[in-house]
Amino acid sequence: MTPEEMARLHAESFTLPPAWNASDFAVFLNDPGCFVLSSRNNTQLAAFALFRVAADEAELLTLATAPTARRQGLARKLLHDGLARARSLGAAQCFLEVAASNDAAILLYQTSGFAQVGLRKAYYRISGRAPVDALVFRAILD
Repeated sequence: MTPEEMARLHAESFTLPPAWNASDFAVFLNDPGCFVLSSRNNTQLAAFALFRVAADEAELLTLATAPTARRQGLARKLLHDGLARARSLGAAQCFLEVAASNDAAILLYQTSGFAQVGLRKAYYRISGRAPVDALVFRAILD
């Protein structure tokens, strides 16, 4: 998987926050504390999850699924596999943030053991749009 593929899928998957570019993903892919899990549909990247582990904490940095690959369980599988890997790397908990307007992602996280632990008011800001809050979630990895 290349940073360019990741950036392309990220742009297809999100309107909030602004999509990350290939340079952003290249930095994460070269970070020894980060790992990525992915799913392909034939040769096309269908979904990926990017995690970072530091000490006893993990963070789900982003989870992207192609619009044509949604509702197939790909995001749930990548999330669960990523949490298991983070746990094997020593993480005791995992954090993430999600736009308060992203109902599908919120439901996925809530049904995967995450609970809301924080709120970042007006966190996502895009010119010409009303700001959107970010919800901070945490899962205990036991």
